[in-house]
Amino acid sequence: MTQGDVLCAGIVVADHVCAPIARMPTAGELVMSDSMLLTLGGCAANVAVNLAKLGLAPWVVGRVGDDVWGRVLAQMLAEAGLETSGLTVTPGRLTSQTLIINVAGQDRRFIHHFGANADFTAADVDTDQVRRARLLYVGGYLLMARLEPEHLAELFTVARSANVLTVLDVAVPSAGPWQAALEKVLPLTDAFLPNQDEAALILGESDPRQQALRFREMGARRVAITLGAEGVVWADERERWRAGTYPTQLVDASGGGDAFAAGLIHALLEDWPASACLRWGSALGASCVRAIGTTTGTFSRAEADIFIAQHDLPLTPW
Repeated sequence: MTQGDVLCAGIVVADHVCAPIARMPTAGELVMSDSMLLTLGGCAANVAVNLAKLGLAPWVVGRVGDDVWGRVLAQMLAEAGLETSGLTVTPGRLTSQTLIINVAGQDRRFIHHFGANADFTAADVDTDQVRRARLLYVGGYLLMARLEPEHLAELFTVARSANVLTVLDVAVPSAGPWQAALEKVLPLTDAFLPNQDEAALILGESDPRQQALRFREMGARRVAITLGAEGVVWADERERWRAGTYPTQLVDASGGGDAFAAGLIHALLEDWPASACLRWGSALGASCVRAIGTTTGTFSRAEADIFIAQHDLPLTPW
């Protein structure tokens, strides 16, 4: 692999997504959509594409199947300007796919096949590449059963010893003993980015402020609990913020959290303060949901600069 700014490791998916339909079809009924896309999805792919739009040089490490969808994903990533030699083809597996159904005025519905992502391990990540990066992002932790805590902790230890920032995102399928899987990793994590629902499944606690404090106690340097349309709760060693949201027209919420992560990563790499991390993360998230698809609508660096200059993000200390 060639050298890049950010190594984005974890889940990659082929997304099939429709423009909002008026209502769900009944059995045997056909409901028309104005458009449908086959597009990139999955935390690692989404964050990498968004970072490339911001002018960074990310590359993707993940698993695809030996099928047409794996080849299509690799092609789409390459067309987005990303290094794809970190994609491992898993014989006998299908590439992960998600069918995203958007109904006007309702939350999204998902039909998902996990596929080759099930075989992703920490050994898929080249430690020499980690040492040469500026930041290591891992997305989809807790959903990939073979990404074991002790091995991820070893990978984050390599990053920390090389002064490489670490950002961790999770995907939590259900309530479970997830705290044990985070105990070794969070003390090595520079930014932890669960959403409120994921945090509740991990901790059994629904208050986002308490969630942020608990994850800080477990060792995370910075915690951002995303709340969807309600904004973000932030806690680090010095500051605590509750951020609102920027004005936007919601078309498809898919990928909004990954766009937030990309904006935050951009600010971290610039060594900007917490308020800037929240502005950039929130701006990228707001831009994403304007269009169908997980990365279609996200801002470029120039677009984000203009948007942030023209709009205020509500920020309240707590």
